[in-house]
Amino acid sequence: MAEKLALLGREPGDIETFSALLQDATVRLADVGFDRKARRLALLINRYRREADAPSRIRSALRVETVEAVQRAGWPNDPEAVTVILSLAQDGDWLIITCAAGIAIRARIEVIDLVLEDMGDAWGTTRVPQHD
Repeated sequence: MAEKLALLGREPGDIETFSALLQDATVRLADVGFDRKARRLALLINRYRREADAPSRIRSALRVETVEAVQRAGWPNDPEAVTVILSLAQDGDWLIITCAAGIAIRARIEVIDLVLEDMGDAWGTTRVPQHD
């Protein structure tokens, strides 16, 4: 059994690490939620495991804490739509999750407080992300 990833991000430089780990993760838009009372944005994703010896994915959760507001752009009407995470970046008080097909999520954060946790077992995949 492969080790599961569990990371906490609290510094600006951590966003770059999270971005690299989340690149090419798939996310069903119905699996994105903002709990205003808890001030938490959560995404359930299928993360591509670059650290593994063989191509594989694992179900993971990304939590963004201390969220004051969330905005989204390019959101399709179909909640079952699936997109791919391209990057995470910070712009002032905003954490920006850029996805394929012009979809983006912006979360205004008080401080950087990210949690990424793998859940369950990984599975092999024949779909290996390709980048120019």
